[in-house]
Amino acid sequence: MTLRKIAGLGALLSFVMPSLVMAADEVAAPVLNAGDTAWMLTATALVLFMTIPGLALFYGGMVRSKNILSVMMQCFAITGLISILWVIYGYSIAFDTTGMEQGVVNLNSFVGGMGKAFLAGVTPASVTGPAALFPEAVFITFQMTFAIITPALIVGAFAERMKFSAMLIFMGVWFTLVYAPIAHMVWSGNGGLMWDWGVLDFAGGTVVHINAGIAGLVACLVLGKRKGFPTTPMAPHNLGYTLMGAAMLWVGWFGFNAGSALAANGTAGMAMLVTQIATAAAALGWMLAEWLTHGKPSALGIASGVVAGLVAITPAAGTVGPMGALVIGLAAGVVCFFCATTLKRKLGYDDSLDAFGVHGIGGILGAILTGVFAAPSLGGFGTVTDIAAQVWIQCKGVGFTVIYTAIATFIILKVLDAVMGLRITEEEEAVGLDLAQHNERGYNL
Repeated sequence: MTLRKIAGLGALLSFVMPSLVMAADEVAAPVLNAGDTAWMLTATALVLFMTIPGLALFYGGMVRSKNILSVMMQCFAITGLISILWVIYGYSIAFDTTGMEQGVVNLNSFVGGMGKAFLAGVTPASVTGPAALFPEAVFITFQMTFAIITPALIVGAFAERMKFSAMLIFMGVWFTLVYAPIAHMVWSGNGGLMWDWGVLDFAGGTVVHINAGIAGLVACLVLGKRKGFPTTPMAPHNLGYTLMGAAMLWVGWFGFNAGSALAANGTAGMAMLVTQIATAAAALGWMLAEWLTHGKPSALGIASGVVAGLVAITPAAGTVGPMGALVIGLAAGVVCFFCATTLKRKLGYDDSLDAFGVHGIGGILGAILTGVFAAPSLGGFGTVTDIAAQVWIQCKGVGFTVIYTAIATFIILKVLDAVMGLRITEEEEAVGLDLAQHNERGYNL
C-alpha cells in the first residue's frame, strides 16, 4: 500500500469515525416515549385524585356531621406531609437499589439506602420505566401518590377520636418505618426480600391495602372504642358525599392499577378491564349479600362493595384475566361484607369506617387469589405454572406484611401514647373534632 493510499485511508477514517461514535451515542441514549409519558402523567393525577377529594369525601360522608372537617383535614394534611417526606428520604428508602443482589438477603433487602435522598441526581433528563421511556420525575410523583393514600386509608379506622397532632406524628413515623420498607421489599427489584420470594403484587395489595388495613386495626384497638360505641347510633351524616367519593375512587383507581404497568401498553389495557369487572362484581356481591341478610340493599353497602372490589383486584390487575377478575370481585364483595358487619360485631372492635374490614380483608383475599388466577391455565397472564406453590408464596408475603406491620404499628402507637397521648378528651369527643381540634364547623346553619 502506497503512502498516498495510507494517507487517504487515514483521512477517510478521521471523517467516518466521529460519525460512527455519534451514531452509537444516539443509539445508546434513552429516548422518551411520548405516549408512555402522557399516560403516566395522567395516571399520577388520577391516583392523587383518589385521596383528595375522593377518599376525603368517602370518609367524610360516613362520620357524624361534627367530625367531617377533621377527616377531610387529615386527608389533606397527610397529602402535604407525605409529599415532603417522600422527596426528602422516602423515595430513596423505597427505591434505592444500592447493595441489592438477587438471592442475597442483607440490610438492603429490607430497606433502600440514601443515595436518592433529597432526590439527588434527578434532573429533567433522568428517565426510568421498563425500557427507560418516561421521566423519573413522573415515576417519583406517581409512587408518591401511593405513599400518600396508604396512611390516609388508616384514618378510617380511628376516625372521630385521635388528636390531630398525634395523627401527624404517627403518620410520619409509620410512613418511615412501615410503608417505605414494605414498598422496598415488594417493588424495588432483584434483591428485595419479597420480590425475590416471587410475591405477585402488581399495584399494592400488600404494600398499600394489607399494610393500611392491619395498621388501622391495631390503631383502633390501641385507641379504644368511641364514646358510646356500639350502643349509641353513629349513622353516616351524608351518604351523598360517600357515594361521590366512591365514584371518584372508582375512576381514580384506573390510574392506580393501569398506571402500574408503567407504560401505555396491553398490560395497562387489561388492568383497566379487570379493574372494572372486579369492582362491578364486588358492588353487586356486597349488595346482594346485604339484601339477603338484612332485607334491603343500602347505598353505603354498594359504595363499600365498590371499594372492596377495587382493593381485591389491585394485586392481581397485571396478571389475571377477565373471568378471574369476576371471581375475585364477587368473593371480595361477599367476604368483606361479612367481615365489616358480622365479624366486627362479634369481636367488638371499633373500626370506625371499616378500614380493616375492607382494605385489610380485601387486600389479603386479593393477594392470595392472585396466586390462583394469575395462572394461564385459569385465564391469567402471569407465569404461574404451579398454583399451589404460588399461593404459598402469596401467603408468605401476606403473613410477613401482617406481622411486621402489626408489631411496628403497635410499638409506634404505644410510644406516642406515652409521650404525648393519642386520644382527645371525652369532652372534645362529645363536641366533635371539628370544633375541638380545628375551631371550625362543617356546617353553619
